[in-house]
Amino acid sequence: MDFANLQHQTRRHFLKTSQSALGALSLAALMGQDTRAASQVVNPLAPRRAPLPAKAKQVIYVHLTGSPPHLDLYDYKPELVKLSGQDAPESFIKGKRFAFTSGTPKLLGTPRTFQQYGEGGVWLSDAVPNFHGVADELCVVKSMYTDQFNHAPAELLIYTGSPRSGRPSLGSWVTYGLGTENENLPGFVVLISSGVQPNGGKNSFGSGFLPSVYQGVQCRSQGDPVLYASDPEGMSREMRRQSLDALRDLNEMQLQEFGHPETLTRIAQYELAYRMQMSVPEAMDITKEPKHILDMYGAVPGAASLANNCLLARRLVEQGVRYVQLFDWGWDFHGTGPGEDIRDGLTKKCATMDKPVAALIRDLRQRGMLDETLIVIGGEFGRTPFREGRTAGGNILGRDHFPDCYSMVLAGGGVKRGFSYGESDELGFSVATDKVHVHDLQATLLHLLGFDHERLTYRFQGRDYRLTDVHGHVVKGILA
Repeated sequence: MDFANLQHQTRRHFLKTSQSALGALSLAALMGQDTRAASQVVNPLAPRRAPLPAKAKQVIYVHLTGSPPHLDLYDYKPELVKLSGQDAPESFIKGKRFAFTSGTPKLLGTPRTFQQYGEGGVWLSDAVPNFHGVADELCVVKSMYTDQFNHAPAELLIYTGSPRSGRPSLGSWVTYGLGTENENLPGFVVLISSGVQPNGGKNSFGSGFLPSVYQGVQCRSQGDPVLYASDPEGMSREMRRQSLDALRDLNEMQLQEFGHPETLTRIAQYELAYRMQMSVPEAMDITKEPKHILDMYGAVPGAASLANNCLLARRLVEQGVRYVQLFDWGWDFHGTGPGEDIRDGLTKKCATMDKPVAALIRDLRQRGMLDETLIVIGGEFGRTPFREGRTAGGNILGRDHFPDCYSMVLAGGGVKRGFSYGESDELGFSVATDKVHVHDLQATLLHLLGFDHERLTYRFQGRDYRLTDVHGHVVKGILA
C-alpha cells in the first residue's frame, strides 16, 4: 500500500463528514504525496517515507516510572557533596513548591562513587556498573527541565505534550507519520514490567484524537502476549477468516455511506488481529534466543521483567515494529522504605535496569541496528538536591520530585556518542547551560525520525494540533 492510496481514501470518504479527516490530509501535505485515485480500502499503518532525511527508523523508549535520582546516577556535584547536611540556600528554594517538602530542607550530596568512563569521559556512578562498558555509546543530557512536579501530569507532558489527558502519545504520532514495516505486527507496542501501569495510565500510550489504529498495543511477556486475540473455542482459523471477510464487507459498506475514520480503523484492526494470531507469539518467544543472549540481558523465559522486555524490544524492532515503549515502575526514591534508599535500594533497583539496557545497546550495535534505532532512557522529572521533607529525620536517604533540572540518556539513532550535553549549577538546583525543555526533546526525537515537529499535525475541532503544542526547538547540540 502506498500513501497516495491512503490519502485518496481519506479525501473521498472523510472530508465531507468528519473534521478529523483533515488531520490525515494535513499529513498528505506534509509528505508531499499525490492523492490520485485508488479503488480499495487501504491499511493506515502501511510504511511511509519521512519527508526529511532521517537518522533513526525506529524508537525504543525505556521509561523509568517514578523518575530515578539523576544526581546519584549521571550528574556528579562535588560541591553538593561538600555541603551535604547544611541548610539549602534560601535563594535556591524561595517561592518554589515541592511535592512533599516544606520549610528549609537539608542539602543531600550523593553517597555514590562517580568516575568518568569511555573516551568521551562520561560521568557515571557505581549504581549503573553495566553502563560503564557502553559509555561511549551514551548521550547524557544533563539540562532537562519540565513544567510539572507530580507524576501523572509530568508523564503525560513528556509523552503527549500536555499535562492533561486526551492528546495523542509520542508513539502514536510516530506511527501516524511513518506507519510500520511489518504488516503482521502492531506499529506501536507497549511492554510493562514491575507489575504497575504507568502513572499517566493508558493515556501515556493512547492515540487521543488520532484514529485509534495508532494507539499502543500492550503486550504481555507472560501468558498470551495479547489478550483475546486467540480464536474462540470451537472456531477454526478458516471459519475466523470467513467471519472477518463478512465483517469487512459490512464495514466497507458503512465506510462508503458514512465516511467515519474509525470505520477504516476497525477494518485495519480486525485484519491486524487476525495476522497477529500467528506473528505475535513468534515474535514474543524469547526461548528461540541462544543462551549467551539470554544471559547477556539477564532474561528468563516466562518471567515478567525489564530484562525480558528489553530483549523483546530488540526482537520487535528487528522485525519492523516502529516504536516500542517500555514502562518500568519503582523509581520513586522518596526514602519512605529501604527499597527507596539511594544507597542499597538504588543499587538493587538499578541491577534490574542497567544490565538489560546495556545489553540492548550492545546487541543492537553488534547486529548493525544501533545507528538506525533511537534508544531513550529516563523518567518524567528529576529528584531534589536535598532530602525529602517527610523522611529527612530518618536513616533512609531519599529525594523529592524535582522539575527544574534532571538528566536523560539517549543512544544510537543519530545522537552523539560518548557525550554529555548541558550542565546544572554547582548544587544541581537549576540548569546552568543549554536548557532542554520536554518539548525540545520531543522536537528532537521527531527530527531524528525525519519530521519537522511543526508540520506533523492533525486537525481536530477546528485546530491543527501537534505533539509539541506551540513550543519546542530541535536540540542541535546532541545531533551526530
